[in-house]
Amino acid sequence: MENEYLKFAKEIALKAGKIMKKYFNNNGEEYKLDNTIVTKADKEINDYLISKVKKKFPTHSVDGEEKQFGKSEYVWVCDPVDGTSMYAKHIPVAVFSLALVINGKPTVGVIYDPWTDNIYFAIKGKGAYRNNQRIHVNQIALDDMKSVSNFDMWPEAEYNIYDAIKEIGKKTYFVSIGSVIRACCCIANGDFNLAIYPGTKHKNCDIAAVKVIVEEAGGMVTDFFGNEQRYDESINGAVISNGLVHAEMLQAIKNTLKNKR
Repeated sequence: MENEYLKFAKEIALKAGKIMKKYFNNNGEEYKLDNTIVTKADKEINDYLISKVKKKFPTHSVDGEEKQFGKSEYVWVCDPVDGTSMYAKHIPVAVFSLALVINGKPTVGVIYDPWTDNIYFAIKGKGAYRNNQRIHVNQIALDDMKSVSNFDMWPEAEYNIYDAIKEIGKKTYFVSIGSVIRACCCIANGDFNLAIYPGTKHKNCDIAAVKVIVEEAGGMVTDFFGNEQRYDESINGAVISNGLVHAEMLQAIKNTLKNKR
């Protein structure tokens, strides 16, 4: 059955990529109540996913970043366009992400980068792949000059961890490429070491597929405090890494948040 779920997720991903390309130069961006951008592609992909889940798996539910459907222990968690701000400015960084979350745990994950035609995917317990090639995280330490990491921060984020990023930034080259999910593909593929994501409310949509893909590639994904968390509800931030550097980042976050109390 897991292979059937994966096949379905891949089909949705490839269609989503076509929609992203269709609107790339005319994406009709709007601003939501929280002042974040939403585009035609976000809405059309989210609606398409719901229509397909209703037909194929009518007892399942959908938790899309733009729209939800149903209530079930089997939830298709989707970020239709991660990196919407870059997408709206016609910068080809954004990706599509979809995970099947069962009882809070991501079991199947697919991420599609339509600009390079790379599809990243994993089934829990069966390894992670880019296209048909098995992928693995690297084993590079933070103080190695090869170390590259990603961070996302915004003024309204619940956790202010700028000081932790500054501390760890003395050991790794931090970048912010505009899509945390795309950055996490770089971790799974062995190019990046680490990604820091302070998202909370409804941000499970960003990390659900990442969780299964990065961990099947040999990495680690936890909340900001090193704990496991459910991915069918809001999350408590996310630290995504090659595993080797995970504890060091968690300690830096702990020190930063303790000092802010």
